Amino acid sequence: MPKDYSRSSRVTEQIRRELAELIRLEVKDPRVGFITLTDVEISADYAHAKVFFTSMKGREGLDEILIGLRRASGFLRRELGRRVRIHTTPELHFVYDESVERGSHLSALIDKALETSSVEEEAAPDPDLQNTGKKD
Repeated sequence: MPKDYSRSSRVTEQIRRELAELIRLEVKDPRVGFITLTDVEISADYAHAKVFFTSMKGREGLDEILIGLRRASGFLRRELGRRVRIHTTPELHFVYDESVERGSHLSALIDKALETSSVEEEAAPDPDLQNTGKKD
């Protein structure tokens, strides 16, 4: 049976899990408190990793969160090297992931459109109940 889960996919998933645990339990910087890691993309040579994250606060305080993550990146990279056995521990680049925020906004727009269309349907007269204009 062929493996659908490539080595790089396994490595990126392990890096994501380990970084999430390190940030949650080991990083003491309060600026980094309320984030969720959504994805990791790693270069072919494993030298660089883009770490995508979202914040519970949305864009509020994003600059401070990025500063905190950049300050902790050396610690995170060292600890990652101890936990994940790969030939090169990647340099970490943190990127804010707007997809969750955008998805929430689109979902709200869809809900609003559905609500508006249901109100319009209720206000429109039913053509089956209207008088056809014929006299009996």
